[in-house]
Amino acid sequence: MSPRDLRYEQNEESNRLLLSKLRAALQKAALGGGRSKIEKQHAKGKLTARERMDYLLDEKSESIEIGALAGRDMYAEYGGCPSGGVIVKIGYVSGRPCVVMANDATVKAGAWFPITGKKSLRAQEIAMENRLPIIYLVDSAGVFLPLQADIFPDRAHFGRIFRNNARMSSMGITQIAAIMGSCVAGGAYLPAMSDEALIVDRTGSIFLAGSYLVKAAIGEVIDNESLGGAEVQSAVSGVADYKCKDDRDALDKIRRIIDKTAAFERAGFSRIKPKEPAKNPEEIYGILPQSRAEPYDMIAIVERLVDDSKIEWYKATYGQTLLCGYARIAGWAVGIVANQRLVIKRQKGEMQFGGVIYSDGAAKATRFIANCNQKKIPLVFLHDVTGFMVGSCAEHGGIIRDGAKMVNAVSNSVVPKFSVVVGNSYGAGNYAMCGKAYDPRLIVAWPSAKLAVMGGAQAAEVLLQIETAALRARGKKTTLEKRGEMLKTLSERYEAQTSPYYAAARLWTDGIIDPLETRKWIAMGIEAADRAPIEKTFNMGVLQT
Repeated sequence: MSPRDLRYEQNEESNRLLLSKLRAALQKAALGGGRSKIEKQHAKGKLTARERMDYLLDEKSESIEIGALAGRDMYAEYGGCPSGGVIVKIGYVSGRPCVVMANDATVKAGAWFPITGKKSLRAQEIAMENRLPIIYLVDSAGVFLPLQADIFPDRAHFGRIFRNNARMSSMGITQIAAIMGSCVAGGAYLPAMSDEALIVDRTGSIFLAGSYLVKAAIGEVIDNESLGGAEVQSAVSGVADYKCKDDRDALDKIRRIIDKTAAFERAGFSRIKPKEPAKNPEEIYGILPQSRAEPYDMIAIVERLVDDSKIEWYKATYGQTLLCGYARIAGWAVGIVANQRLVIKRQKGEMQFGGVIYSDGAAKATRFIANCNQKKIPLVFLHDVTGFMVGSCAEHGGIIRDGAKMVNAVSNSVVPKFSVVVGNSYGAGNYAMCGKAYDPRLIVAWPSAKLAVMGGAQAAEVLLQIETAALRARGKKTTLEKRGEMLKTLSERYEAQTSPYYAAARLWTDGIIDPLETRKWIAMGIEAADRAPIEKTFNMGVLQT
């Protein structure tokens, strides 16, 4: 498609509008609890969570933020929870890739909402998978009590964080905690279970129960500073290893500690000198259609993501609705699995619809994934999939068996996997293309993405049939006009849930990104993964033949 085509220009305008919406959403999330709360933080002599993060990370170095839109449009009855009340980034500290997690005290005093716990566990998961040092910048009032039932007792709730502290310690993963504000109740175990703990004088405090609870429980009258301030916890109890005069002093000390920390053995993924794509990546905006139903050539997208725009396509003329090929991104060798959105004409006049996985494509991808595991090549999945092919021909041809083989290969893959949701990611197609349930090291969506069990139009029709049948069972009739109103309501409700913002708010993805940031995310993801040697061998177990 030529940049002079009208359709190209319309696509470009639509995608840039989506990008503008994304930037506005990220700017709003970055304000946390708002400007007045930021000013109060400064009045206490404290930096905000984002200011602490910026000061700690190496100047002019790359970083990626995990879950920037977590909590979006959630907990409205409690005033919201921007970015899930905690900032998480993968970035460089003293030249070393690290995971950094900072409680945002401008959001309900840094209290833990359910999404806060989920995001914090995601940060620890990334550190554990990639054996990266993790740094906690603690400033939290503890569990948000009105929602305690959704954050306290279950397997993936608050307590899992301390279990992960212990597991990472046994794995030799460096954990450093800086107590830069309140650190109370169960949250006090996080610094205590880290390798080293720092506390900031006058602003940092740590105790199992604050002064009010102590008085209520045992009748003792004491102020918080005397109970668990910096002097007490560094000189008397020994809970903290370092007493720091202010936020910057604490962050400087963390940098010096990380500077002296040894790295793990590398995985050894192939990397050469990076090259920029030969074809202009900004042309992605004009290639990617406005409508998720409109076909386009995914090869043109891939060429604008990989080094020198060069790909070695695997089985290029077989199973063409699923593209597989070897390439490099920022110098790193990758195996790419991508959904082709063009309608494919086959021999004997047969046609295959774009974005659908057929038996031949699934078989090809299964073999390709096995090859990448054999060669220790990280995998990149580019989603624009409506699902597996249905109908008698597909069923008689064994689509269930071939789809199961592909899902098996994705599940048992031992090389790092990265997923980018370009367009649709529906149903079992999401699973086969390494959706969140299949442990991609990172999973991101473009503003054009949609994630759901099926497309909005089809889902609304199914839901309408269910509701109409339920009304009939109760002896109620529906007019054509009423059915139209019901279909409109159901469509709008379902479409809202397919939005990439809905997914990002719930951490079904690690974030929504500008397509031009895709190379950076994958490159930093592979560099992080290269810090952890592969300890398992690829084995697909028992499969039906």
